[in-house]
Amino acid sequence: MSSLLKSREAILALAILILLALIASRFPGFVSPLNLANVFTDTSPLIILALGQMVVIVTKCIDLSVAANLALTGMIAAMMNGAGVPLPLILLTVIALGATLGAVNGLLVWKLDIPSIVVTLGTMTIYRGIIFLLTDGKWINAHEMTEGFKALPRLIFLGLPIMAWMAVAVIVLTVVLVRRTALGRAFFAVGGNAHAAVYTGISVGRTQMAAFVISGALAGFTGYLWVARYAVAYVDIAGGFELDVVAACVIGGIAIAGGAGTVAGCVMGALFLGIIKNALPVVGISPFWQMAISGAAILIAIAFNSRNQGPKGRIILKKAEHRA
Repeated sequence: MSSLLKSREAILALAILILLALIASRFPGFVSPLNLANVFTDTSPLIILALGQMVVIVTKCIDLSVAANLALTGMIAAMMNGAGVPLPLILLTVIALGATLGAVNGLLVWKLDIPSIVVTLGTMTIYRGIIFLLTDGKWINAHEMTEGFKALPRLIFLGLPIMAWMAVAVIVLTVVLVRRTALGRAFFAVGGNAHAAVYTGISVGRTQMAAFVISGALAGFTGYLWVARYAVAYVDIAGGFELDVVAACVIGGIAIAGGAGTVAGCVMGALFLGIIKNALPVVGISPFWQMAISGAAILIAIAFNSRNQGPKGRIILKKAEHRA
């Protein structure tokens, strides 16, 4: 029992169950299977972006441009749809564009050795500025989008919308990536000890860039899903959503210092925030409390992480060129 309580995933699962029980005591309908499926669907964009953010954070970086990437690629998707481009080509384009935007972040971090938080704060503003330049601040609304473009995320398959199945697919692919591939192991090696990673033949810079590319590609894909589902595209779409993405990772036990974290923890961190977001209006609490509750959850998660970190070892290989 004591070992179970030391598991971050077990604690998060228990916290989610307690949260659902408290909500059910006020509004029993919230825990119905149909509503819980809707909550999962609503949380799907956060889950997808959080998994991309996870692979960046475990390499000891951070990507604050994911929401701006989502907004730009979503706008491009809506504009291509208005120009009559087929949906498969739109999907390929936004994923490739998102990956390219992520690669820009990775190259700046790798080649110029600029801290990732500084790089992505800058590109976050640049990407949103590009949206304004492309559209002159105008919105693209539902009546300007084709029915096929808007329908895909809402299509029902085996009782769940396609958007939810997309999140499930990304979860499975991320598990395979981090557990079964050399690149996934390199992410954790670089975040855990960059100096030692160099001596095992891992390029820290290339590995971190690969993480940014994955994060960007998932942001590009989510850009289409977001715009198609909500049938609107504008400059400030998903404004501030990058903070929710980082919060989901931290709550899920992804170590900001790098090198530690699990897919299960990341997904449960996103679900925890998703349940809070959906439950607050239902139980009569102002949605403005969401930020305060999320902030408190982050502080508790960080405190928990720091208490459970083992003693730091000495870095012996100090002179390694870890940016190789």
